[in-house]
Amino acid sequence: MDAFPAFFPLQGRRIVIAGTGEAAEAKARLFEGSPAQIVRLEGSQSFLVGAYSGALLAFVSGDDLFIQAAAGAARAAGCLVNVVDRPELCDFNTPAVIDRGAVVAAVGTAGAAPMLASLLRNDIEARVPPGAGRVAVLLKQLQGEVRAAYPDLVARRAFLRSVLSGEAAEAAMAGDMPRAEALLRAQLERGGEPIGRLTFVAGRGPGDLLTLRASRALAEADVICADADVDPSVMALARRDAGRLAPEQCDPKSLAALVRAGRQVVRIITRAPDVSTLRALAAEDVMVEVMLAAPGT
Repeated sequence: MDAFPAFFPLQGRRIVIAGTGEAAEAKARLFEGSPAQIVRLEGSQSFLVGAYSGALLAFVSGDDLFIQAAAGAARAAGCLVNVVDRPELCDFNTPAVIDRGAVVAAVGTAGAAPMLASLLRNDIEARVPPGAGRVAVLLKQLQGEVRAAYPDLVARRAFLRSVLSGEAAEAAMAGDMPRAEALLRAQLERGGEPIGRLTFVAGRGPGDLLTLRASRALAEADVICADADVDPSVMALARRDAGRLAPEQCDPKSLAALVRAGRQVVRIITRAPDVSTLRALAAEDVMVEVMLAAPGT
């Protein structure tokens, strides 16, 4: 990872855009509809340190002399600076953004290939429903109640997975927020224990041969156990904050205990699981789903 992506809350923040022309206007359009205070600076006022006081980010566009003076003033005021089309002068790069309100996705190339980021953004944007932001707002509204009902992180993740595939999320997607909130509250009242799952995923790679279901299982896993020779492109699809176990720790009894505790466990394998392992898991009443590469590959 050449650059670390981060999201800055914009409520109550000041964003400064120094300079004129289409490049400066494009940066201003990025923040349309945001709760941030947008400050526009032109000419010599861009060179005053005080003009950037209290600002979080500063975007600078202009010729070399303008950039030098404006960026220097912004940094002296403690701002993070982006100089348009000059990645070597930037504290951060502007990604290609997918804006769904409370849901924001971004694609960056560390300033190396903005056009590639834009093309990838278009591909991803088609897969992010317009109502995704409303689902995020719904979950934020009841975040405290969900945390209180499910203090255990694994149980909370399991509950939220069920919400995201249920009626409450569907209602939020459709824009019926009162019904969505009522459905979510009803689901909270019903409660229920998290349901664990064990999935075997073929790991010989490459990762783009995996089915969508296999990729989703890797992204949702609480615990991952991978053979030593798993293709790196398959491992790259797994949740980075998931727990990791060595293969010798993944005997049937240990896997069964994790599943009974409500964990989503993914065993990434490079050869077919032996029959004795599957029989031992069956004896532990653990249902196993085996996901291979996509058909025809």
